[in-house]
Amino acid sequence: MSELTDFRGAKDEFFGSDHHSPLTHEQQDGFDGLSYYDEDPDLRYELEVERLDKRERIEMQTSTGDVADYTRWGTISFQVEGGPAQLTLYKDEGGEGFFLPFADATSGEETYASGRYLDPPVLSNGKVLVDFNHAYSPYCAYNQQWSCPLTPFENRLKVAIRAGEKDFKQT
Repeated sequence: MSELTDFRGAKDEFFGSDHHSPLTHEQQDGFDGLSYYDEDPDLRYELEVERLDKRERIEMQTSTGDVADYTRWGTISFQVEGGPAQLTLYKDEGGEGFFLPFADATSGEETYASGRYLDPPVLSNGKVLVDFNHAYSPYCAYNQQWSCPLTPFENRLKVAIRAGEKDFKQT
């Protein structure tokens, strides 16, 4: 099995049986795993971060009407579906890694309407690993009790990113 297969299996196990799962007990009763796109190695990138000269604090709206504070840290640029794309990386107060919310042409059709997330690690060479195969839906996609940051307009892509988690369909 691949690392991604192992990762997905562990996530499905957590969602289906752990009391910290975002699923309700009723949802866990009929849960047989999340739906995922097949792994696509072409949607895995090692990218330079273009640091922003001015790192400004922003308030991201959340799914419950609150706000979450983040710092606009830098941008990443890459090619997808034969064209250029750019996304903004954020950091939260006290957080060590990057937060990458994004929406794409699959949002609301094949994936969660408000977008998906990545937590790209910084590699030893200073680049970030952006692996869309690890794209995940926020907890509010499974249970409205959760409050999740909504994808900012600047991170809405017009192309489809068919990697990672698909929309959650309750049984």
